[in-house]
Amino acid sequence: MKIAILDDYQDVVRHLKCFELLQGHDVKVFHSSAVGVGQLAIRLAPYEALVLIRERTSFSRALLQKLPNLKLLSQTGKVAGHIDVAAATECGVKIVEGTGDPTAPAELTWALIMAAARKIPQYAGLLNDGVWQTASLKAEHNTLGWVLKRKTLGIWGYGKIGKMIAAYGKAFGMNVVVWGREPSRAQAIGDGYQAAESKSAFFAESDVISMHLRLNEATRGIVTATDLALMKPTALFVNTSRAELVASGALEAALPKGHPGFAALDVFETEPLPVDNPLLRMENVLATPHLGYVEKDSYELYFGAAFQNIVDFAAGTPKNVLNP
Repeated sequence: MKIAILDDYQDVVRHLKCFELLQGHDVKVFHSSAVGVGQLAIRLAPYEALVLIRERTSFSRALLQKLPNLKLLSQTGKVAGHIDVAAATECGVKIVEGTGDPTAPAELTWALIMAAARKIPQYAGLLNDGVWQTASLKAEHNTLGWVLKRKTLGIWGYGKIGKMIAAYGKAFGMNVVVWGREPSRAQAIGDGYQAAESKSAFFAESDVISMHLRLNEATRGIVTATDLALMKPTALFVNTSRAELVASGALEAALPKGHPGFAALDVFETEPLPVDNPLLRMENVLATPHLGYVEKDSYELYFGAAFQNIVDFAAGTPKNVLNP
């Protein structure tokens, strides 16, 4: 088959061991993103199968209708609203899903929490400039970091990743409080954690809030400016799930006001993140370029499943098909 792998920013996919699964196929790897339906249609028109790295490229009805040669979309991980499934089905395009593991995004979340709390990027950056034991040259008073023990960790979303974060918090001696749907709160209580009395109490009392919700129409913009304004000036807001869980522009407006005092972010409304984004100029923001699943073991798992799905499809035995 004629196959394209999209949005491999780091040029690492062809070096994975699982890439051997595609031997015998005509494979092209793209390292940059195309912008707009027109550019994407021109780039992707020749290909029969496309391998998608998570949600880096969206497939709308307009785009799918411009790809007459396309037979298969092989998704790394699960489809999360970036593919018009009904349109793909109407166009005769099969969608196959892969698998995933929550370990890498959970570990990155915890790394961000620890780095932000102890101000590791600020101290390390200034040390490279010859400044010893100083976190900020701009602040009137240099701000000390803080330990996690005895602080309150708020987790919104008690799924696979949320449960791992709760366990990490417990291991570090934190007071773990969960918010979410009633079944999630009940399960958290059953696991020995606390459930917040209300959403307002959750935001007002947490020292760290970490978001672990799926993005859908019910959760889009679920964190409002009013919620953020309730957070302590010393509190840290962490989002490694989806930027769109927060109302557009709300966090950018809240951080300069000091509620919350800090943010650690791995996800953004526009990715790759433009260099002029205001979040990158805020001293109280730790930003990483959507690294949650970007590590070797996860890539072998995600791409191994995606490539095997292509092999099965080419052999006439498609598996893990999402289309109804």
